[in-house]
Formats: sequence, C-alpha cells, structure tokens
Amino acid sequence: MIVSLCHRLHAANACIRMQRFFYGVNTWTDAAWKGGARLLPDAEKFAAEWIESWNSHDLDRILSHYSDDVEVTTPMIKVALGIESGTLRGKALARRYWQAALERVPDLHFRLIECTQSVESIALYYKSVMGKMAIEVMFFDEDGKVSRVIAHYN
Repeated sequence: MIVSLCHRLHAANACIRMQRFFYGVNTWTDAAWKGGARLLPDAEKFAAEWIESWNSHDLDRILSHYSDDVEVTTPMIKVALGIESGTLRGKALARRYWQAALERVPDLHFRLIECTQSVESIALYYKSVMGKMAIEVMFFDEDGKVSRVIAHYN
C-alpha cells in the first residue's frame, strides 16, 4: 500500500513539474485562490526547512511551522498518550507531545525522500525513526502555517 501511495505522490509531483514547464509558474502556489487567497509555501523549500527543523531538535523552530490551533493526527498519539482518536488540538499540546518525543528519541533524524503538493496541502514522504517510513499530509491556513497534519507510517 505504501508503494502504491508513493507512486501516486510521485505522479502528483510530476504533474506539478509539468505545470511549471508549460505555464512557467507553479500555478498552485503563485496564484491566489478566488475567495480564499490561500497560498501554499513552495513545497520543496518547506520540506527542506521542516526536515532541518526536526533534525535540529529545536522545538521552537519545529513549532514555527504550525498554527496555534493546529490539529495533529497520528497513530503515535494513540500509542503514546492513549488518546483513542489519535488526534490532539492546539500548539500547546503539540509542544508537550513533541517535547516528550524528542526526549525519548534523542538521536531522531529524518531523511526526506519526496515532497508533493495538492490544492490545499503538501505531503512529505520521509524516513522516520525506528526504521519506519512516514507520509505526512499537511494542510495550510491563510497565514501559510500548518493547520492540520495527518501522519501515516508503515
């Protein structure tokens, strides 16, 4: 299933590259949406900065990517915190959760494999901790901050 999803993500990234070739711009990030004026950050720059922030273990730098009311969904929340939904809400809770994760995994290091984007989101496929592969789909608010993230692991 991960391989199939990765092929889809790769195809989406190829579509973005074709747009850049034919139109000379990244039409999803260079043009405001009608009525919403929501702009995505450049996916590749965002991915590099996001990975670097996690690898730096600097929690303030990590949190700078997220809105104050961020919603985080991951099976790790269910395991670590016992929250049945696997979802936490708010930057304060995310801070506590990620601080504990950084303390439990002091050698945490992510390696980006691929980044892709859609209309409202950017997806990062990366090598995570404990030999796991991860895909995080991040949705952005009108300020360019991640307002919702859903993490998937193999």
